[in-house]
Amino acid sequence: MSDAERSDAQIIPIGTSGRPGRGTGRDRPSSAARSLAGPSKQKAKKGAPAAVRRPAARKPVAPAAPAPEPTPDVPPRPAVTSEERHPLAGVPIGDWLSAFQGASVEIFGDQWERRLAEMMAFMRRRLSGDYVVDEYGFDAEITERFMLAALRPIAEKWFRVEVRGIENIPATGGALVVSNHSGTVPVDGLMTMLKIHDETGRFLRPLGADLVFKLPVVSTMARKGGATLACSEDAERMLSGGELVGVWPEGFKGIGKPFSERYKLQRFGRGGFVSAALRTGVPIIPLSVVGAEEIYPLVGNVPSLARLLGIPYIPITPFFPLLGPLGLVPLPSKWLLEFGEPIRTDAYDAVEADDPMLVFNVTDQVRETIQQTLFSLLRERQGVFR
Repeated sequence: MSDAERSDAQIIPIGTSGRPGRGTGRDRPSSAARSLAGPSKQKAKKGAPAAVRRPAARKPVAPAAPAPEPTPDVPPRPAVTSEERHPLAGVPIGDWLSAFQGASVEIFGDQWERRLAEMMAFMRRRLSGDYVVDEYGFDAEITERFMLAALRPIAEKWFRVEVRGIENIPATGGALVVSNHSGTVPVDGLMTMLKIHDETGRFLRPLGADLVFKLPVVSTMARKGGATLACSEDAERMLSGGELVGVWPEGFKGIGKPFSERYKLQRFGRGGFVSAALRTGVPIIPLSVVGAEEIYPLVGNVPSLARLLGIPYIPITPFFPLLGPLGLVPLPSKWLLEFGEPIRTDAYDAVEADDPMLVFNVTDQVRETIQQTLFSLLRERQGVFR
């Protein structure tokens, strides 16, 4: 084709088959076609045929210059990928050490090096199995470092526990601490364990009900915390071994009683704890706890649901289950713990532990001592929360 024929030829846009606005049924091109052509320099007059744009001639592209070959004296530097780059590249090691030291001071205080070394030694012992657990499953290290440490702020800042008569706890040898039970949830036992350890350095070994050792997580924590089943055999073995044992004879009847019957002691069972003390000849220390009754005021119960679930009761308080999980937060009542004078049992023979009248008399003496002390503390305190 000659140049003259090429200049007179009509240019047909690709995809239109020579008809403007194909697919729209109109002679005017569609908006999509107009957008592809770009903005026009001059607005076409109405009725005038649209000018046909001719494609501009392409300029010849010069071939790219060949890359210069590296000189033999300077080898080419290999490229460093993101996977090969060190994560700490660009940060001086001194800055990292300074940041680590500052964080350690914030967490552990001025003695951060010693505390960090103790923590690492503790982790190494636990991972290697170099720790002691007695025949009942008691782990003294876990109890002191974690369980009691977690309870300490609650006792000091929330309940503000005040302890009296701690001198009645013997420094060594077996003894039986007998306390009233209250609070809907047995928090009073945990607070008693904490304050005895903080004041005397001794671990209180509580005797728990069967239900405690049937729960999946609670049973493991109870064993590691020093608890054992509330039976005469375990109690006598612990007392004979010089342990400080704690018992709450009211059981679930004590912690599950209505708020209207607060600080009124329930029945102390058959006096099995007295028989254990008589057989081993250890003193009985009565303990009276004031303040635990108000942390979860029990105003109702769902006995049918409790029987279905196999638990003693379903508590209903002014805040639970009305407020949901928020209702589980205990009220910040002021606590008073008073340890009474020891009731000695070493004057009796071991065979006298089988005498039901003697057991009943000693049990009644312990119960009456705790009840009278509760009345005295209630008259003394100025309010529930102060």
